[in-house]
Amino acid sequence: MASIDIAAIRKNYGSIAVLHGVDLAIRDGEFVVLVGPSGCGKSTLLRMIAGLEEISAGEIQIGGQRVNDLEPKDRDIAMVFQSYALYPHMTVAGNMSYSLRLRRAAKELIAGKVSAAAATLGLENLLERRPRALSGGQRQRVAMGRAIVRAPKAFLFDEPLSNLDARLRETMRGEIKRLHQSLGATSIYVTHDQIEAMTLADRIVAMNAGLVQQVGSPLDLYDRPANLFVAGFIGSPAMNMFGGTYCAEERVFVAHANTRIPLGRAYACANGAPVTLGIRPEHVVVGGGQGIAAPVDLVEPTGFGTILHLRALGADLKAFTLERKTAQVGETTTVTLPPERLHLFDAEGARIA
Repeated sequence: MASIDIAAIRKNYGSIAVLHGVDLAIRDGEFVVLVGPSGCGKSTLLRMIAGLEEISAGEIQIGGQRVNDLEPKDRDIAMVFQSYALYPHMTVAGNMSYSLRLRRAAKELIAGKVSAAAATLGLENLLERRPRALSGGQRQRVAMGRAIVRAPKAFLFDEPLSNLDARLRETMRGEIKRLHQSLGATSIYVTHDQIEAMTLADRIVAMNAGLVQQVGSPLDLYDRPANLFVAGFIGSPAMNMFGGTYCAEERVFVAHANTRIPLGRAYACANGAPVTLGIRPEHVVVGGGQGIAAPVDLVEPTGFGTILHLRALGADLKAFTLERKTAQVGETTTVTLPPERLHLFDAEGARIA
């Protein structure tokens, strides 16, 4: 396996800039997830690493070797696509061994690698089937097996689970994570699904509009989002956000109708400055008789808990509670925002320390 170093990477399509100078160092054996909305540049960056897109500016190194001008076949990487890209006329074994047969590897070596990969992925009984006789999850396992037998320097995953249903996605997430733990392979995984990013990654790279917004462990991004984009994108349901001003003398957030929310500490922010207050739904305390009055607009039972849609501080607010029997639509409850759970962002959207 190998490290991957990305320095000042830019991508332009004519006069349209897609990536605006991306810097990223991926350690040997690390599982890194590129996450962000459609059009943020994450798949373009992955394809540039693979050699499927030209680099407009900057440099990419794989294992210390500059690969800007290398053909994809010479970069020693394996890519797993969303579309599986299996040969319909070949068996599972034929698809998995194809790259080795192109290299004229010894038959014994091919048989051994295919057998080992099939055992790892639970495909031993499917080796003689063709893709049309496989389920979506089995086809994706074959695509991963084809990558494994090559023993490349790095694995690149381009939204490999987006064609699968929700239950199968959950199963395959677990299989991919176990596979990485078993192989210790350097892996870059692209997704727009923040649940996939949180559950799979050693580190997440949050991207938006061709720029890296934050890099860190899943809990780094969840607990200390660098800006409003990361705060809103990571987490489901999304973080609640309220506009207002900061009162330095009282250490409070001044919200709609002059409601004052204690912050518990001083922030590096000018008195009276416009700010945004954030709090995650699971940190909102519902009921108890004290707090801010909040009419209930909608109740979503999830089985595990309940999501309440409320109105507070002049905006919509979501609260997640483990209680099943809680406030009903049309009622008014109360909410409390614990100071230790609050996040504060400046007028430009950056986190305030």
